[in-house]
Amino acid sequence: MKRFAVAFTGPSGSGKTTLIEKISKQLIKTKEVAIIKNDPKDKATFDIEGKDSYKFSKTGAEVVVTSPTRTTYFSKREKSLDEIINMFNYFDILLVEGLKNLPLPRVAVFRNKIDKSYFDYSEAIAIDETINIKEYNIPQNIKILNLNNIDNIIEWIEKNAKEV
Repeated sequence: MKRFAVAFTGPSGSGKTTLIEKISKQLIKTKEVAIIKNDPKDKATFDIEGKDSYKFSKTGAEVVVTSPTRTTYFSKREKSLDEIINMFNYFDILLVEGLKNLPLPRVAVFRNKIDKSYFDYSEAIAIDETINIKEYNIPQNIKILNLNNIDNIIEWIEKNAKEV
């Protein structure tokens, strides 16, 4: 079974989550899709204080909460990409938000302005009409994608995703 991955990065508020959501909704019609979201500022809330799963996760143990409709895994340890991938039983395409240190083909997402510091670890940029591309010197090796053209971005993913 071949499995592929691609990553998305960009400044806070640039539209990464929205883009991944749109791509996922399109791809899931024909593929099994998995998503990894990085929370670098540790802001995400995964449980409600006072509930058993909250109490268990606060112990520092690896915790799995299962129900008839979902399974949630709480971990207090950083995981490598390979460890995270192995948690997913099956997928065709893995979409990763963040984790810019992972060796994956990467699309940087921008609105309003481009942060050139992302060029060093991005193979493509996705921008919208709020950016005047003529104001920037984009390296020739970086593909420019239309943030609002999901089919165009999926085409790039299918050509560039890395087998994992």
